Amino acid sequence: MKIAVVGATGMVGTIMIKLLEERNFPISELLLVASERSVGKELSYKEESIKIISLETTLSKKPDIAIFSAGSTISIEWAPKFAEVGTTVIDNSSAWRMDPTKKLVVPEINASELTKEDKIIANPNCSTIQLVMALAPLHKKYTMKRVVVSTYQSVSGTGVKAVNQLENEIKGIKDEMAYPYPIHKNALPHCDVFEDNGYTKEEMKLAREPQKILNDRTFSITATAVRIPTVGGHSESVNVAFRNDFDLNDVRRVLHETPGITVQDNPDTNTYPMPIYANGKDDVFVGRIRRDETQENTLNMWIVSDNLRKGAATNAIQIAEYLVAQNLV
Repeated sequence: MKIAVVGATGMVGTIMIKLLEERNFPISELLLVASERSVGKELSYKEESIKIISLETTLSKKPDIAIFSAGSTISIEWAPKFAEVGTTVIDNSSAWRMDPTKKLVVPEINASELTKEDKIIANPNCSTIQLVMALAPLHKKYTMKRVVVSTYQSVSGTGVKAVNQLENEIKGIKDEMAYPYPIHKNALPHCDVFEDNGYTKEEMKLAREPQKILNDRTFSITATAVRIPTVGGHSESVNVAFRNDFDLNDVRRVLHETPGITVQDNPDTNTYPMPIYANGKDDVFVGRIRRDETQENTLNMWIVSDNLRKGAATNAIQIAEYLVAQNLV
């Protein structure tokens, strides 16, 4: 199996390489791709050094799977070229997510929809993935009507420039800024750019992507996305109105039995999800599970996940693993 990682030197790309090694993904040749200025540099994989190559060189090698994490511009230009030579592209950018001809996949939920004909597969937004992981089993059991979500998102979701900004501000160093305001000791209700309706792109991703993943437009989602000064892990406060009533112990059981979810929910012992503990892990953590006492059939919960792992790299690798296991590549 010839695998390419496009964007290998980025925050998500480096974790993808680490995960391919950790999960012992079947690889005969690993192709590492980055920008022209990185070509010729070396990265390590399984104690061997691999030279970074260009997109053109990688395309000529016709990899079986190419995992893209290099931004929408690169994906729009290059993903179709790879698909044309028979490569299956798993794309981590927003380029193809809402394209009706492309699947938007969270393996635990809808990998079974994939076929050999799917040559460009979209990886959802990081905050969407952890949200739908918790919503999907509950929707199946109780049927959602409306979801209200507020996110508390790590600076790592913006990229290395934002992580540097936070670290510099903590040290009192003035340098290049990723955000229009300081992030240290602050909270910015501004993730991605604003659209004409007053919502940010991040908020609209949260509203639209779950409907596509669950193949269901009978429920609605409204979101407020906030950037906070944490380095790893996104958190979400979620309020879900269902058409059918629920028992809280049953909700916990359903979530507990869902692969990829860890329930941390015991107020007596101060047990609840936090980004400091989700950091570096692949599961989605759910806690603060309680009934909304102001409205019938409505649930509150708190969802936390490592945005660079399950929110990006792990989900993409899991898609690749499914493709290999089902002989779809």
